[in-house]
Amino acid sequence: MSTEQAQDLTSKIGANLPFLRRYARALTGSQVEGDKYAVATLEAILSDTSVFDHDAANKVALFKVFHSIWSTSGATFESGETGIAAKAQEHLSRLTSGTREALLLHTIEELSFDDVAFVLDISPEEAAKLVDIAYTEMAKSLAGKVMIIEDEAIIAMDLEAIVTDMGHAVTGIARTADAAVSLYKTEKPHLIMSDIQLADNSSGIDAVNKIIENDPDVPVIFITAFPERLLTGEGPEPAFLIAKPYTEDQVRSAVSQAMFFSSTETLKA
Repeated sequence: MSTEQAQDLTSKIGANLPFLRRYARALTGSQVEGDKYAVATLEAILSDTSVFDHDAANKVALFKVFHSIWSTSGATFESGETGIAAKAQEHLSRLTSGTREALLLHTIEELSFDDVAFVLDISPEEAAKLVDIAYTEMAKSLAGKVMIIEDEAIIAMDLEAIVTDMGHAVTGIARTADAAVSLYKTEKPHLIMSDIQLADNSSGIDAVNKIIENDPDVPVIFITAFPERLLTGEGPEPAFLIAKPYTEDQVRSAVSQAMFFSSTETLKA
């Protein structure tokens, strides 16, 4: 490969790497584990550049390589796992294979069914069916309490309506970091949804950091207009991330995926 070709490939991958991290983290429920798969994807491309399909859209080609790894060594957890991973493993066994992947690819990553099909090596019809099954299975098996940290009233009400319609209970809405910490102490949620910038110029990230000091297992979905800033792979970053402006399907998907890794109290038999 010439220097020019190498630079072109680097550019194609670099522009889409933050989104691969987001996707991998959502699948694994962990920044650390998700980023490991992202690194493995890059290593696979570096060792054999032909695995990256230049005829496909760059994001789609990158995700295709990821899935060649995920389908053989991922999609499950190691035996002997404990805690959140073990609980997720038990729940995973009750879901149709490929549903979570298809749902994330189509909703959060906004891939068409044709592109989802290419990534997962299935037909577009199968991709659409998997997304439908994902919504049905997760709606039946997940229910919990959600805390919302959001200073814009209209957005907060919209998020509350979506979450409630999914069958979850909202413990409350906090507009500042201090109010968020106080609300959390009042009633512990199974999931936190948080904006980054809050009403008094306080930070949703700071509020969440204070909360997870005492409860590191509670899953958090951050909502931001600049997701790339929290997908660098440097330092602690969220496993679940929604970009503003969001769609209802994106919220539903992210909430379902995050609840998947929540405590067994949120998992119906």
